[in-house]
Order: sequence, then C-alpha cells, then structure tokens
Amino acid sequence: MHRRHFAALLAPLALAPRFTLPSRRLERTPLPTPETLRPDGVTLTARAARVDVAPSVAGEVWTVSTGAHGVVAPTLRVRTGDTMRLDLANELAEPTVLHWHGLSVPEAMDGGPRMAIGPGQRLGYRFPVRNRAGTYWYHAHPHMRTGAQVTRGVAGLLLIGDDEEDALALPSGAREIGVIVQERRLGADGGFDYAPAMHERMEGWFGETIYGNGAPDPTVEVDTALHRVRLVNGTPSRILRLALSNGAPMLLIGTDGGLLPEPVSVDTIDLGTGERVDLLVDFSDLAVGTRVMLRSLAFDSPAGGGGGMGGMGRGMGRMMAGGIAQGEALDLLEFVVARAVRSRPWQRRPFPAIERLDPATAHTTRTFRFDSMMMQHSINGQMFDMDRVDVTVPFGSTEIWRFVNPGPFPHPVHVHEIQFQVLRREGGRGRLFPWEGGWKDTVLVHPDETVDVIARFDAHRGRYLLHCHNLVHEDGGMMLNYEIA
Repeated sequence: MHRRHFAALLAPLALAPRFTLPSRRLERTPLPTPETLRPDGVTLTARAARVDVAPSVAGEVWTVSTGAHGVVAPTLRVRTGDTMRLDLANELAEPTVLHWHGLSVPEAMDGGPRMAIGPGQRLGYRFPVRNRAGTYWYHAHPHMRTGAQVTRGVAGLLLIGDDEEDALALPSGAREIGVIVQERRLGADGGFDYAPAMHERMEGWFGETIYGNGAPDPTVEVDTALHRVRLVNGTPSRILRLALSNGAPMLLIGTDGGLLPEPVSVDTIDLGTGERVDLLVDFSDLAVGTRVMLRSLAFDSPAGGGGGMGGMGRGMGRMMAGGIAQGEALDLLEFVVARAVRSRPWQRRPFPAIERLDPATAHTTRTFRFDSMMMQHSINGQMFDMDRVDVTVPFGSTEIWRFVNPGPFPHPVHVHEIQFQVLRREGGRGRLFPWEGGWKDTVLVHPDETVDVIARFDAHRGRYLLHCHNLVHEDGGMMLNYEIA
C-alpha cells in the first residue's frame, strides 16, 4: 500500500492528537540516474508529462528536459571557464524561468521572476562559468509559483568541475551519486498536488512521500568501496538532519560553494532548503546484501508559537496542515551493497585553500529582518515588489549582512549572484557548524537567531534577489531586490 492510500484511511482522525504510525517495509524505487548534458547549445523544454509517479500510479508532472517525456531533469556538467549556452522553451500553461542556484551570472541570465517567459516563448542563456567546482542546481523561479513548479519537477543538478578538484581523484562514475531530495503529495488525479492551505502558508508545505531524482522512496546499489554523494535539499520547507542508519560517520568535503578547506568527519548534518552537501561515504567493510539508510533523524521542530495567527507552526495549526510534520524521522535514500570489489583506498590529498574575507575590510554592515506574522512574510517590514529596488550595494565593495529572525519559523536565507562566508551566529543554537565553514549561498537562520555573513560584490553589476528559500515564504513575499551599482 502506498503511503498516500494508507494516509487516506486516517483522514477521519486528522484532528486527533498526533501519534506514530507503525513501521512497515516500503516498496522502494531505483534511484534514477539523470541524463548528463554539457550545456553547449542544448534546449531544455518545460512541459507537462504523464508518467509513473509511484508504483502503479500514473499522473501528470511538470518537467524540464530535452525529450518529450520523463520526470527527471538532466544533470548539467560544466567546468570553470566554460560558456553556458542553453535555451529554455516554455510549453507549460503558465510563465516559468530557470535560476542557476549558487552561480555568479550577469543580471539578465540570473533567472529571477522578472525574466520569466510566457507559454510558447523561449529564453536564451549565454554566460561564462565563474564559479569553482561544486554541487549547484537549477530550478524554476517564477513570481509566486516557484513552490508549485519546483515541487512538480522543474529542478535539476548542475555540477561544476575544475583542475583543483580533478587533482583530488575523488570517486567518480557509478561511485558518484547525485540526488535532489524532494517530497510530494499525490492528488486525486495521481499528479503532484501543491496548494498550501492557510496554515501551511506560515510554517511551510510538507509532503507525504520522499522522492530522489523524481523517484519515490529511492534505493541505489553500491560497491564495497568509497562513494561520493552529492545531495541537494530540494524540498519546499523541510530541514533535513542527515545521518546514516548504521551510525557510521560521513566525510563532509563540500557545501554550497564547493570544496571545504579540508574534509570534516560528521555524524549528522542539518540542511535547510536550497543547501547542498558533498559527502564521502565508505561501504568498504560491509558485506554484500547490507542495507544502509541515509536518514533525516527526528528532532524538535524549531517552529514556535501555538494556534495564533502569528505562530501556526505547532499545536492546532500544525494538525490542520498536511504531510509529515517538520522534525519527524524520514528515510531519504537506501544504499544496498550489491557488489564486492577490490579497490585502492582513496589517497587523501591537500584540499585547495579558501580565501578568507576579513571583516575589518567590510565597508558597511546591513541588517535584514525576516518576519512571519499575520499570514504575511516580509524582510525589513516590506513584502516583495518585483519593480522596487530595496538595497543598493557599491560595485567592488565588501559587506557584512546580518540576518535577524525574531519570528517563530526558521528561514533558509539565500542570496543570488554571490557566495558568502558565515562569520557568527548569536542566539538560538549560538554557534557555527562544520557545513558552514566554506563558501555558502544559503544559510539556515532559526527563530531568535542572528547570523552574520560577509561577501564581496565584484563580479557583475545589476539587480539580484535576497530571499528566504522556504518556497512558501518566498512565494508569500519574503524576498527583496538588491542592486550592485
């Protein structure tokens, strides 16, 4: 029985106190390996397609691909210094656009809401790749419809390579696993249902089934060897607390903006929406047939408040929302050890150094306050206006940006165009974490936290976005335009 049908049996109990469902063996789906493309003159078409969205369940999805069918967006592979040459053709019934999440690009190529194209139109992307090697991604970014389009399938991996990464001889080929973790609910027609109800417009929208690269409850076969796992949190609103079911550590080698200065062994990683991690996972000592689950561990939801209009994250507000609640334990990706092989151990080599920006060189400190109350989401008291410029940053300057969260809900704060470094966190969790030690474009700010980041604005002039990457908050107005001039 699929989770959707099982949940339907419990519908009459929706207002009863929350309880734990009995554990059961899910029918798992092989993790798809997306088509890999070099964006050198290709056309991606956004369209609706009818495919199998779950075992024995067909439905409509929205996808972006080179073919007429398919639920998995292609993985784009480029190298630093390449020129991206790609066209987007829109065959959806509404406007869309693709944003290159984490990349530094000219304003006209950024893919923000102002660049969205209507049905039947095409948009050409031509820009040099400036970013260092790392795990990036691309996704739909139309005004007030980002959540719906991303959740229905308009998102894919964008992997950048360079000579520094090549020198590390990291696992590759079948031992490099890229996965976008998403979550979905199935509607009555079998398609993906995304329509946040009133209460979900505050804390966020949560699904009932985990998907990896478009496949529900994914599983992947691995060798008795070291594997590289490149993971994107592509959910609308969920924080993931990553861990392996066998308790083994993961070697964290990279985050949003590429490789860390050195690998760090971690047992858990907290990942907000839009954030990425690059991991090495070792299956060398495991017997063939062993199953290891990459999980999101249970944790207390950081959302506060009760049933009032300002804080609908818990209590009656949460019970009236759908999906699996924030902080519930989830199985994300099953690894099945399928082949015993003899492989040479990975020879650890020095990682490339990262330039550290000096706070003493910052020209100014700007404060951005993220408020969620009375069914509205705002930054510095204002909701998004696509034509308004809220902040002007001098070209070439270095600035400290202070993200303040006085409200009851966590905010993964994302900045277009630049990568930043996280300086400090005050209040709340009160410290920095290993996955915040390199270049970042998204940082998770819990309630009652203030996070300072530092960035240099010296690549392009133009208008870009700062916003919360909780897609419900973003679509609800928690976004602003800043201009580099």
